[in-house]
Amino acid sequence: MAAVAAAGGAGGGGRGGGGGRVSSGEARAQREANAEAPKIPHLLRRISELFQPYRSALVVTGILVLITAGLTVLPPLLTQQAFDLGLFPSSGRPNIPVLLELVGAMVVIWVVSAALGVWQTYLTARVGNRVMGDLRIRLFSHLQRMELAFFTRTKTGIIQSRLQNDVGGVASVLTNTVSSVLGNTVTVIAALIAMLVLSWQLTIVAIVLMPLLVYVQRRVGQVRARIASKTQESLSDMTAITQETLSVSGILLAKSFNRQQSEIARYSDENDNQISLQVRQQMSGQWFFAIVQIFLSIVPAIVYLVSGYLINGGVDITAGTIVAFTTVQARLMWPLLGLMRVGLDLQTSGALFARIFEYLDLKPAIADKPDALDLPASQAAGRVQFDHVSFVYPDGEPEHPTLDDVSFTVQPGQFAAFVGPSGAGKTTVSYLVPRLYEATSGAVLVDGHDVRDLRHESLIDRLGIVSQETYLFHATIAENLRYAKPDATIEELADAARRANIHDRIMSFPAGYDTVVGERGYRLSGGEKQRIAIARVLLKDPAVLILDEATSALDSISERVVQDALDAASHGRTTIAIAHRLSTIVNADVIFVVDGGRILEQGTHLELLERDGVYAGLYAQQLSTA
Repeated sequence: MAAVAAAGGAGGGGRGGGGGRVSSGEARAQREANAEAPKIPHLLRRISELFQPYRSALVVTGILVLITAGLTVLPPLLTQQAFDLGLFPSSGRPNIPVLLELVGAMVVIWVVSAALGVWQTYLTARVGNRVMGDLRIRLFSHLQRMELAFFTRTKTGIIQSRLQNDVGGVASVLTNTVSSVLGNTVTVIAALIAMLVLSWQLTIVAIVLMPLLVYVQRRVGQVRARIASKTQESLSDMTAITQETLSVSGILLAKSFNRQQSEIARYSDENDNQISLQVRQQMSGQWFFAIVQIFLSIVPAIVYLVSGYLINGGVDITAGTIVAFTTVQARLMWPLLGLMRVGLDLQTSGALFARIFEYLDLKPAIADKPDALDLPASQAAGRVQFDHVSFVYPDGEPEHPTLDDVSFTVQPGQFAAFVGPSGAGKTTVSYLVPRLYEATSGAVLVDGHDVRDLRHESLIDRLGIVSQETYLFHATIAENLRYAKPDATIEELADAARRANIHDRIMSFPAGYDTVVGERGYRLSGGEKQRIAIARVLLKDPAVLILDEATSALDSISERVVQDALDAASHGRTTIAIAHRLSTIVNADVIFVVDGGRILEQGTHLELLERDGVYAGLYAQQLSTA
């Protein structure tokens, strides 16, 4: 079913997938290789660019972090004074007034630090979540601009995983990294300065193994990055399985073939893989942090031992100095651990950011020119012309084009039908007019303008498309109709529905236009969905109407009702109909017979029958079958 989902929806004889297919194993191996050594400096630069709109908030956050970090080092220094001047002064008796001043100063510092910490947390959470939201919107907007071929070759679940799992996976980095790096760095530097001021000999003892720990941390980060990449791939696969199997179509397919247990097993296998990866990801680096914590925890004991040797050696170290030093060293431990964790998080998140930026770096194959023109509504007569057009799908063979040197003209207001066997290339015609795909050679013109010279939104505004597979949102009928015209009144909805022969049926529902149609419109029959789709197009009122086998999946009764709606919809506007059932286009103004990517015949129904050619043979075959 995964293969069906990846290739489905292409149309055009199954060639709509676009792009070369790569096996999932090869793709995964390539992604793992890319994640092997994330380019941290490059990623940091791109991540920092995400914060540019919030510079003022970051400046305030930075100031708060600096103040808070600086304040955290003062209490240990005050502790030294409390010991040497308050508790054990040279007079031999505690100096209560001095103690009161020093303790009061400590309390004030702790209160101020706590208040600034709350403010800092609010700012970092606000900025971080806004940046994450901007990233998600940016990714979603970029995907909206991608060409149709991208979506026909990529599973919907994988795209959803990039938006949800990958962006969500970097949330902690976006919300905590700036304040954590800045705050912990300042705290570590301030603590090291304070330690050096207290005793440079003891400072050497406290930091002697730091270079080794930094090296080990880098190695651990590389391992975690690889695991993170595999974890996100597994999440993508799970999302894809969920999207495929728990949709209405997937459930119907599984129940129809009694394959529920196999789908459960498939999901279960990937779930077991995900659990294993999550455990590995959480456990990777735990021994490293345990060793770091043990080292930093035993440093005070080593300090006491070394202090004894130093005092015996004649070095002037007071009890207050030793207490203050160990207090500062304790203050150093957690920020240092925090910096190491941030370093690991950045290396781990580097794999996720790489996946996100991989999509953001995709270039749409179809984009507007810088000097693209608008097609004014007043000039949209509806003339469609193909001028020596050839087309090869991205995954096709150049020597076997889907369309080969095709030329024709459909005059404004004409009803033009394209018929031929499956895979002949007729559906591709309906893709090239709205520029869902780009002609390989030749030109597609609408009202005399090459579609490549027009702004795509302007072109689409003049076209209406009704396809064989009608898509309705899980919403009310009114909301589905207003997708074409958001500000449409209920009177306009009713008028469009009447012209599509569906108004009376809608009003027979208890909720009328407020009836919820269900997932993909499954509460409605095929004919009802098609007529709602026709009403939606009529509400748009396009100059050119494209009908892509809009009745081929319907029974004969529904076909007649929908055909009446289509006849009404095509009245007075240029219509291009891709037809499978020839009975639906016998009254067309012109019929183009397509086979092997070429137009073999053209004329009216009667003219083509008189020629006794390809069309006459197709018509006779369908007539005998009927």
